[in-house]
Amino acid sequence: MKPIKRALTAIAVVAATMVGVPSIANAQMDHSKMDATQMASMTDGEVRKVDKEAGKVTIKHGDIKNLDMPGMTMIFTAKDKAMLDKVQAGDKVKFAVINDGGKLVVTEIQPVK
Repeated sequence: MKPIKRALTAIAVVAATMVGVPSIANAQMDHSKMDATQMASMTDGEVRKVDKEAGKVTIKHGDIKNLDMPGMTMIFTAKDKAMLDKVQAGDKVKFAVINDGGKLVVTEIQPVK
């Protein structure tokens, strides 16, 4: 009977641990950073390509703090295609980006003089 009790105890311990794992993972992830309403901070970057017709801009950027994203080069969708009229490839910029349902959207972009 003791081996069965030990096995049940072990299963109970593992089950209790497994229940806690998702809670710990969720506690470490800041879900507000994924929300489109999150206030986007300005990030430094360099425009690599502008596709005004598609409303897209490729930017080599530093860390995007409000999305907890490291620096890299990415293609973003412009919230308004007209904002792409003020930038061109090679421009140093400051820009704001949000995660809108999994789509990264530039809400503001300004050339840096």
